[in-house]
Amino acid sequence: MKKSLLIVCAALVSTMLSAQSKVYFTKEITPESLVRIYKALGVEATGRVAVKISTGEGGNTHYLKPPFLRQLVEEVNGTIVECGTAYGGTRQDPKKHWETIHEHGFDSIFAVDLMDEFGEIRIPVKDQRHLKYNLVGSHLPNYDFMINLAHFKGHAMGGFGGVLKNASIGVASTGGKAYIHSAGKTTDTKLAWLPDYVAAGKTQDAFLESMAAAAQAVHNYFSGRVIYINVMNNMSVDCDCDGHPAKPELQDMGIMASLDPVAVDQACLDKVFNHQGKPGDDNKPLIARINRQHGTYITDYAEQIGCGSKQYVLIDLDK
Repeated sequence: MKKSLLIVCAALVSTMLSAQSKVYFTKEITPESLVRIYKALGVEATGRVAVKISTGEGGNTHYLKPPFLRQLVEEVNGTIVECGTAYGGTRQDPKKHWETIHEHGFDSIFAVDLMDEFGEIRIPVKDQRHLKYNLVGSHLPNYDFMINLAHFKGHAMGGFGGVLKNASIGVASTGGKAYIHSAGKTTDTKLAWLPDYVAAGKTQDAFLESMAAAAQAVHNYFSGRVIYINVMNNMSVDCDCDGHPAKPELQDMGIMASLDPVAVDQACLDKVFNHQGKPGDDNKPLIARINRQHGTYITDYAEQIGCGSKQYVLIDLDK
């Protein structure tokens, strides 16, 4: 009887583990380890491959640098893709955006595509609580596969930025960004930041829900032909969209990757929140920024709408 019970329990544990999303991890942050973690996912990026990153606001120094990305982009014969911002700065106007891309060294190494430089298109949104559609760069149909390569760090409005933000705000056109930030109220960038439109205060959750819905729309658009990678370095409380970000107070942690965007963002959040901080390696500022914006809610809601799972098993590639 006891033996039978043990067999049943073992089978249940095995079933539970198999239902969890796999998240791969390495402490090593090098061009070689980036390729290694991509290959560990076991899904080959084929066809016309978009590598979605943030090329960084002018003046920012925390974005993922071209030499770090080079081996992976060459491995998949990929194109660096970006879209314009919605807040002015050096990346809302395409001409200035190209100048920033050049200053940051991307176009001298890679093929780069500003996907919304010549327009935008609508793609379907499954969760229509706030958004009726998702507005993305008109060049998105030029790609068969996407590597969502995010720099995990803080964010002034979202609390943190990882792959969910990179898929939603990152892939959205300038007007699409305004649409997400205002939780479906406007696509006008001049209106999106006004008190009557901006998703802040009581409507912060609406903004996070809109980001989750937009991220799911991009995932579904590619029919799952997307892989998700978070690089946990230079983890300032500020985003790469900030031209003058705060100095990171938390030491670099490594790289996480998964086929599940919710799982990999959740794994990074858990890594930050469970870290035992010390002088010179302090996680409290980033946690405070995330909590201030109710940032962890995005993985809750993304899981709720079926974008992925917060339940994961962590596979350490260093062991």
